[in-house]
Amino acid sequence: MYSNDLESRQCVVDTLQALSNKNLNKGAAGNVSARTEAGMLITPTGIVPQAVTPQQIVHMSLAGEADANQLLPSSEWKMHADVYLGRPELAAVVHCHSPYATILACARKPIPAMHYMVAGAGGQGIGLADYATFGSEALSQANLKALADTRACLLANHGQLALGCDLTDALALAELVEELAHCYWGTLAIGGPVILDQQQMDEVCAAFTDYGQQETS
Repeated sequence: MYSNDLESRQCVVDTLQALSNKNLNKGAAGNVSARTEAGMLITPTGIVPQAVTPQQIVHMSLAGEADANQLLPSSEWKMHADVYLGRPELAAVVHCHSPYATILACARKPIPAMHYMVAGAGGQGIGLADYATFGSEALSQANLKALADTRACLLANHGQLALGCDLTDALALAELVEELAHCYWGTLAIGGPVILDQQQMDEVCAAFTDYGQQETS
């Protein structure tokens, strides 16, 4: 969990700017948030990442009440707040319009288990949230449905959403979703992928429970 302090605000700014630097976003699209004890920090609306300062990051309650004398929060604050309300184990949300994830989202193609790394999002595929107008309650509810048993989804005709235990985690997942989207897009150009079956993915998910962990003395 983050605090409403300058250091945490800088982490949000750094993550937003990383989306652009990693070619996961263009212009003022996308948004980033981090959970705090009293609500969340979220990027302001309509400012390009390179121009955002820590002081401009908006602190607000999960009910939508922003602290006094701040800029307007992202128009999509609702989908961030609802994630925190429904997923208490998570502390960061990244939303971006990364190229290949957005191509698939616009074609309304969820990412199936065509590569074992889809398990990195916590499920056996990257689902697709139904289309709804940006910033709407309908979009937030569609996202929650698509995220029921995973930490990432595509947003129909829109982009992608990635959740994490912290901002580093959420950003890394957004990168993974884009990499998987690129891979899936490529396989569709040569006849489509071979999909891993339920047993194979169950084995991957089980292996991921302690993957990469090192014993400490």
